[in-house]
Amino acid sequence: MTKKKQEEFKEKVLDPGELIAYQDGSVVSRMLVFKPTGTITLFAFDAGEGLSEHTAPYDAIVTIIDGEAEITIAGKEFHVNKGQMIIMPANVPHALNAVQRFKMMLTMIHA
Repeated sequence: MTKKKQEEFKEKVLDPGELIAYQDGSVVSRMLVFKPTGTITLFAFDAGEGLSEHTAPYDAIVTIIDGEAEITIAGKEFHVNKGQMIIMPANVPHALNAVQRFKMMLTMIHA
């Protein structure tokens, strides 16, 4: 990510739901913060889209900003709705599926 891209969001009041748009049949992402200590990325998932099971080396906090997601962590399913969040622990398998279109903010803490 270029320095210019990182700077465009500083010192502004932002509506995360307005910073990313749905695209039919796709998962769209937009990185807001990229630092050695962590990242913040917005995602927009069309209905029926998802991310297959995987692991990450850091804790990941998912905050739903629109719609509803089905999030599986270590085989256990959670339905997470607009305004709710869930923490996916480091090194634990997880997957995300769009029950309906949803947008989320993913915060990863690199420690």
